[in-house]
Amino acid sequence: MIVSQKKLIIFDMDGTLVDSSGVIAGAINHVRKNLMLPPMDKDKIIANINNHSIDPLKYFYNLKKFDPMCEKWFSEFYSQNHNTHLVIYEGIADILKFLRSQDIKLAVATNAYRQSTLESLKHLGIYDFFDAIACYDDVGEGKPSPKMLEMILGEMRLDVAQSLFVGDGERDAMAAQRAKMDYIMVEWGFSSHEDAVSSVQALQEKLVSIL
Repeated sequence: MIVSQKKLIIFDMDGTLVDSSGVIAGAINHVRKNLMLPPMDKDKIIANINNHSIDPLKYFYNLKKFDPMCEKWFSEFYSQNHNTHLVIYEGIADILKFLRSQDIKLAVATNAYRQSTLESLKHLGIYDFFDAIACYDDVGEGKPSPKMLEMILGEMRLDVAQSLFVGDGERDAMAAQRAKMDYIMVEWGFSSHEDAVSSVQALQEKLVSIL
């Protein structure tokens, strides 16, 4: 049961706030092209973005260890194409406005890199809603590690019981569980789950009920 009187709502970005499927698939295939690999089907990429059972480096790039050039190629493509391939989900801006009107602090925890995250949020006009942003390169580990959630709690000087995480994948759920943080799963993004919140309107109603 989710405890009421929350002071901080943390959101995943891709698949939760933002439909970034086009630019993510394009960026992954741009990296693959630079690695002399054939393009991967977009639907196959999107279906496995949140698949916690795979090693993303091995699956998407056939690599055994991280190569900084892959980050560079990915970020370059993302920066050059996010303005035409990135869409905020309908109703999300209204939720953010409502939460701020209730004096709720807002944050983002994303496995994306900081440069592309800031570019995305600013392009979509929602950057100023957030009091804290934690990205992969801020902590050196992606979700399901809880480090990003812990970083945000430390920055905001709030207890985990005062916070709630909203995400769309098993990596998000596992990160929340490891941080002992209340969690809401949504499914309008890249994943499908039983008992998940299936619309932005339903998410707002759920958040209203626990504030």
